[in-house]
Parts: sequence; C-alpha cells; structure tokens
Amino acid sequence: MSDHVRVEKSGGLLAITLARPERRNAITVAMYAALADAIAGAFEDGETRLITIRGEGQDFAAGNDLADFLEAVPRDEEIPVWRLLRALAECEVPIVAAVHGNCVGIGTTMLLHCDLVIADDSARFSMPFVDLGLVPEAASSLLFPRLAGRRRAARYLLLAEPFGPDEAQSIGLVSHRAAPGALDSKLDEIVAALLAKPPEALRLTQKLLRTAAQDEILQRMKLESTMFAERLGSAEVKEAISAFFAKRSSKPA
Repeated sequence: MSDHVRVEKSGGLLAITLARPERRNAITVAMYAALADAIAGAFEDGETRLITIRGEGQDFAAGNDLADFLEAVPRDEEIPVWRLLRALAECEVPIVAAVHGNCVGIGTTMLLHCDLVIADDSARFSMPFVDLGLVPEAASSLLFPRLAGRRRAARYLLLAEPFGPDEAQSIGLVSHRAAPGALDSKLDEIVAALLAKPPEALRLTQKLLRTAAQDEILQRMKLESTMFAERLGSAEVKEAISAFFAKRSSKPA
C-alpha cells in the first residue's frame, strides 16, 4: 500500500483518498498499485457495499507523475496502471467520485468508470495525451464519443481542450454538482442515500448498468494500452516529455 493512497473502511464503505497534495495528487506507480488492490479487493471481501474516491488538497488528480511513470514503462497488462483500469471497469461495487480542482489525464478518464461523479465549481477536466505524444487510455477513445459525440470528443482528445463542470455535467461525465465548500457534505449525502438502499439490489443494478458494454470497454482498453506502450518508446514522446520538464523547471518558484 502506498503512503499516498489512504484507504478507510467503515460500515460497508471503502473510502479511498489520493493523499499526495504536495504534488497535486500526481499518481505514482506505487499509488496505481495501491488503488488497483483496493478496488479489486472490494468485492472479494464480501463486506464493501460502496467505494468513494476523492483527492486531498487543491486538486483531485494531476495525472501521471511522469518522472516516476517513465522509470517503470508499461510493457504488459500487469503493470499497475493497467491493473487499476481493469479493476475500475470490472468493479461490482458502486463507485462514487468527488472531484475538485484539476482532473488531468487519468484524473478525468477514471471518472468514466465511476457510477456517480460529484464536482464542485473548481473542477477542471483535461486529457493532454496527444500533447505528450501519447494516446488516450481507460477506453476514453470509445466512451467519450458516446458521451459527448465525436466532434466534442475530438476537442477533448485531439486538441486537448480543457472543460469545466458545466460542460462535464452536460455530457454526463458529472452526475451531481456541489456548491462552493459543500463537496464533502454532498458526498456524505449521496453515500448515506446509497448505503440505505437494499444492498443486493444495489449491487445487481450496478452490475446490470455495466454489463452490456464491459467486454467492448476491456477490448478498447487493451488496444489503447498496446498503442500507449508502443508510443512510450517513440521520439515524439521523448521530445514532448523533455519539453514538459523544461517548461516546468523554467517556472518561477
């Protein structure tokens, strides 16, 4: 378990917190492994009825920690990031995410696999895969066109245009909005409502909602992950990531 992923169990709730606020919750390989283990194990323990995911500090998740990620370049399906994405897609426990601040890359695409997503007014979504010489992941190349239509999905994935909570709600990425300062209370409200439902009916309904598209989603994830791994060895990616680090190091402290 990573020190930067906090997992707390109580009364059927598994609460997961990305707890690396000093790096805006940029996700490391160890964090991916901890997240994958927590989500994959939730159904198996026989007690978890609901999972929540949120971020500590000013952002939900600033995407990959690129320096850490490049030290363990994904080459097979057992790399932690791919294990996490499969765990999210196959999860048989309802997942609720509460998001604020920046949701970058996988910080946005993981939300496609949550059953409910709450966002406050500070939420900002972006998927700059192409800018880094990469391709989308988490079956986002399949799911975003279905949610938003091909043209709007192209804005997000080809142009890497960011978008806010109003647009996220209009396309169905976000299910609920929270007033400023009320994200925690809105999450608590929804958690209480879900935990009050008959648990087996809740679980079976969540499974029915997911079943029709699951095989297609997993196939698209596999195709994306193959392309993603191939791209990591390309000159384009090396140049783009070098430019990213050069730009970051040039910013005033």
